[in-house]
This record gives sequence, structure tokens and C-alpha cells, in this order.
Amino acid sequence: MKKVTLIPGDGIGPEISESVKEIIKAAGADIDWDIQTAGAQVAEKEGSPLPQRVIESIKKNKVALKAPVTTPIGKGFRSVNVALRKELDLYANIRPCKNINGIKTPFDGVDLVVVRENTEDLYAGIERQIDKDSAESIKIITRKASMRIAKYAFEYALKHGRKTVHAVTKANICKLSDGLFLECTRETAKNYPQIDYKEILVDNLCMQLVQNPQKFDVLVLPNLYGDIVSDLTAGLIGGLGVAQGANIGTDCAVFEPVHGSAPDIKGQNKANPTALLICAVNMLKYIGEEEAAQKIEKALYTVIEQGSVLTCDLGGNATTEEFTKVIIKNL
Repeated sequence: MKKVTLIPGDGIGPEISESVKEIIKAAGADIDWDIQTAGAQVAEKEGSPLPQRVIESIKKNKVALKAPVTTPIGKGFRSVNVALRKELDLYANIRPCKNINGIKTPFDGVDLVVVRENTEDLYAGIERQIDKDSAESIKIITRKASMRIAKYAFEYALKHGRKTVHAVTKANICKLSDGLFLECTRETAKNYPQIDYKEILVDNLCMQLVQNPQKFDVLVLPNLYGDIVSDLTAGLIGGLGVAQGANIGTDCAVFEPVHGSAPDIKGQNKANPTALLICAVNMLKYIGEEEAAQKIEKALYTVIEQGSVLTCDLGGNATTEEFTKVIIKNL
């Protein structure tokens, strides 16, 4: 039995977490869940949205599945996601984006992967108030972080049979910071002659992604651009409700959907567990539960393609429970 940390999150997090737990159990995966609460309500009780016990649990178990946690905008605590990545050095954020049969989108044939550096850039959180009318943020790009995310992107491409890696920057303007990132990807590319290496400016990439996304394969980006572009690419395949994500480090991995906690529909049995379930599938593959992962993946995509029992965000009127039950039936 494999012990896995489960962070149910807040908002719709606990509901979709229960759904995923039921499906994983029905698929026969041998998981012992180490449930660790985090988020706004925990902050009120324990003084921190991310207590040390959560960090220690992930360090011990090496793998975690995390539902969404609300992050206040413009005030309150910093993102739990950012804190987790920093504490556990989860340096690679992986966001595969591939069309799902049954979900109508403007484009067919989208199959790309965003590899985002996860630990620095403007997300290092180095900010200061200069005066009442001015504030500044410092963008950090280091050789160490840039080299290891570049290596991860090329290794990922090799492992998954990908053909092309695009380095994405704004090096024409940020000549030193993005220039260093670009220098590191160029240096790394020399070690992978079998992979076609290309470069593109982030604004040009965004334009091309909404014109011809099929031309892209693996994208490797600094933190801020990666955050923005990965949400854009999620829009190409049906939105954040079906978008998967993983944060990978040397010692630990945290699998999480990228959508928010949707507090407006909390407790209404409307939430779509698809994104968290796809993350759970990838988590199962990561820990060697390949058979259960494939069963769940096949059942989920069959239900979506059939289209008769879908949650409201996918165009149906099924409840979370009904959607969960039909997936289990299709296992």
C-alpha cells in the first residue's frame, strides 16, 4: 500500500477530492491517504494556511494530490501553491494540453506540453513599496534554475517521444534576465541533437497559439510567462476544468489541477472533478499504479465522449455525484 498526502483544499476542493477518492478506490488502486488540511480556514485556526505538518507529510510520503486552495487577491497570505513549490523545491511545473474527444473547442489536434520554471522570476516575491504611489518587484533568473528546467524539458521530450522544444522568452527587452534563460536553453539543446530546438518571443507565441496551436510540441518558459501561457493553452482544450498540472522536484511531486476553488458553487454538488481526476491518473502512473490509472483514464474519456452524463461546465446537468457514479460504472 502506497501512502499519499491528500490536501482537500477549500471551496469545491473537498467535494472533488471525495469524488476522486471514490473512483480511485473503485479502480483497485492500493492508496493510503494521509489527509492534510490547508487554506483560509486552516489559517484562521492555526495561524498559517500551510502549516509545517503539511510540508512534513509530503516530505515523508514523497507524493501528494492537492485540490484547489483559495488565494486572496491583493491582500492576505501568499499563495499556498507558491509556498509549497518553494518549500519543497518543486522546480518543474508540467501542464500537458491535449484535446479530449467530446469537448468541442475551436481547434482539433492540440497536443502540447508547457514546462514552466517554478521557483523564481517575479514569483520569488521580492517586492517593496517605494512610496505611496510606487512599488517595485524584482525579477530573479539564475543559471542554476534555468539549466535544470531546460534539462527537464529536453529529457521530458525524449521520454515522451516529443520532437520539438521551443524556448519562450522576452529576451529582446529583458536582455539580461531572459537573455540568461535563453543562453541556458541554447547550451542545453546542444546535448540533445535529436530534438529540434527553436526559440520564440512570448507575445508572438500567444498570437500563434490562437491561430495554429498544432505546430507546438514542448514549450519551456520562465515562471511568469509559463503561468500565463499554460492558462491560455488550457483554453484551447476546453478550459481549466479539464486542465491538468504537476509540480515536480528532485525528491517530491505534487499533482494538482490549475483551476480555482470556486467558492460560489461550494456545497452545491455541481463541481466538475475531471481536472483533479486527470491529475490523480498522472499521480497513479508516477507511483507505479499503471493499471488503475489506465482504467480510470479510459472510463473518464468514455463518459465525456458519450456526453450523456456531464457536469454543467461541460454542457450537461449532472451533479458531481452522478458524474462520479457513471465513471465508476464505466471502470
